Amino acid sequence: MLPNPDEKLDPRVKRTRGLILQSFEDLLAEKNFESISVQDVTDNAQVNRATFYAHFQDKYALLDHSINKMFMQEIEKRTLNVCSYSADNLRNLIFAVCEFLARLHTSCAQPHHQFESLVESTIKKQIFDLLSYWLRKSKVPTDIPATVATWAIYGLASHYSHMKKRPALEKFVDEAFPLVAVNLEQFA
Repeated sequence: MLPNPDEKLDPRVKRTRGLILQSFEDLLAEKNFESISVQDVTDNAQVNRATFYAHFQDKYALLDHSINKMFMQEIEKRTLNVCSYSADNLRNLIFAVCEFLARLHTSCAQPHHQFESLVESTIKKQIFDLLSYWLRKSKVPTDIPATVATWAIYGLASHYSHMKKRPALEKFVDEAFPLVAVNLEQFA
């Protein structure tokens, strides 16, 4: 099972982080990431700046943590974090990433290139970690196939989330699945 870094936090720390995260997510729905300041987040969360900086280095660290947390919740909801590689699990992962990015682009006001590249690096790291976890019992190195699959999954999901007229997600995943699976089947 993949570790959850927030699991062992003091309840007061969890509560304060929750306020900051909720404030940030509310602001992302209203305006673009570049125009959100730490002051905006702290004012909305009703905490002071020192409290913010006790939890996050800057708004980029907050974005990273927020996306990590939201995506991990999506993975945990589908119990993909406790599985091993299978065709069904891979299909569910592709589905989850597509759905997550589409929802993120819909719920955030004016996603911008900088925001998208920060999201991309965070999500790709989690996909890679998950695939590496799934393939951990393989007798051969899996870094390259996990990297190729990570980029393919994220690229396909990004393409889907930016489509003006999206096909049904199930149909898209059915078409995308063989393109990703071919890289991983030999390691399962």
